[in-house]
Amino acid sequence: MFEVYITKSSKYLPNEAVSNDEMETFLGLINDATSKARRIILRNNGIVSRYYALDKEGKPTHTNAQLANCAIEKLFDENFTPKDVELLSCGTSTPDHLLPSHAAMVHGFMKNRTVELNSSSGVCNAGMNALKFGYLSVKSGSTTNAICSGSEKVSSWMLADKFENEIVNLKKLEEQPIIAFKKDFLRWMLSDGAAAFVLENKPKGPNPLKIEWMEAYSYAHELEACMYAGGDKLENGNIKPWSDYSSDEWLAKSVFSIKQDVKILDEHILVKGAESMSAALEKNNIKAEEITYFLPHVSSHYFVKGLNKALVEKGMDIPMEKWFMNLKYVGNVGSASIYLMLEELMNSGKLKKGDKVLLSVPESGRFSYAYAYLTVC
Repeated sequence: MFEVYITKSSKYLPNEAVSNDEMETFLGLINDATSKARRIILRNNGIVSRYYALDKEGKPTHTNAQLANCAIEKLFDENFTPKDVELLSCGTSTPDHLLPSHAAMVHGFMKNRTVELNSSSGVCNAGMNALKFGYLSVKSGSTTNAICSGSEKVSSWMLADKFENEIVNLKKLEEQPIIAFKKDFLRWMLSDGAAAFVLENKPKGPNPLKIEWMEAYSYAHELEACMYAGGDKLENGNIKPWSDYSSDEWLAKSVFSIKQDVKILDEHILVKGAESMSAALEKNNIKAEEITYFLPHVSSHYFVKGLNKALVEKGMDIPMEKWFMNLKYVGNVGSASIYLMLEELMNSGKLKKGDKVLLSVPESGRFSYAYAYLTVC
């Protein structure tokens, strides 16, 4: 077994930052009307800017695979070239295609050499799952290095024209032509971008991070889906898949839109988060006071106070000055968020040898959580 180190990190945020007031310029107006939920959601989530792989006419400037590749390209130098890569492990919630895999499409842009591929799907934990695959590969000795990435291209999913058929259908039924809150909610939460890490079996670079352990927990056995796309939730809590709808219904019901059941989100996301984090720290004999930097992926600043309270109640009192987040000006970039946070911390000049860093990622898809504990070398 080998030790595993994150030796380099990089990011790619497309185009210019988009302010709150500019969002509908890029995404468009649904039914030619400003969203009534937008200001409330933005006030609660605390995000003031984000990035879109779109121009102001709503035309795409990058694919998801291109965003990931743009981040990965920044990892290379004369000491680590594209030809040196042995494993490419890519995570995303929003792949460009159902098939081929996301990692295969990223590899196609790299044009380097034959490598092993892994694609991790899901929601926010897709990035952590990609990281764990790379970690286990290097740790086992199967490969001596890996590139792991998290990326999202969600803006195209949120364009107003994606909902026009549903609005027309609602008008025919003489219902109020406003899309359901579970769909509108996420238009003001999500962002585009990518980030990537190099994993190696030797410490290299100015501040390599040794991955001490990674843990993950799912509560899907007891909780129904909370965030979903490509289907719709039935009264019994099951998801009816897109393939069981007619092609007319795909448009009329916005079947492929991303949806969030905010009621069960509020009910479970923090409770299960504190429960799983307590289990991870206890399993690895880590006390909260040992943590130098805590990097929690939160979808909204609305949850920060509640998360802190839930952790304290479980005996994990991590002072707020140890929390490191960039949600406010980067936005919620799903599977890439934890990569973007760690990339910023690694390049901030703050880290010192011996510092301990805890990564924490909740996923509301069907309530799963992932953690990684790192030591600065």
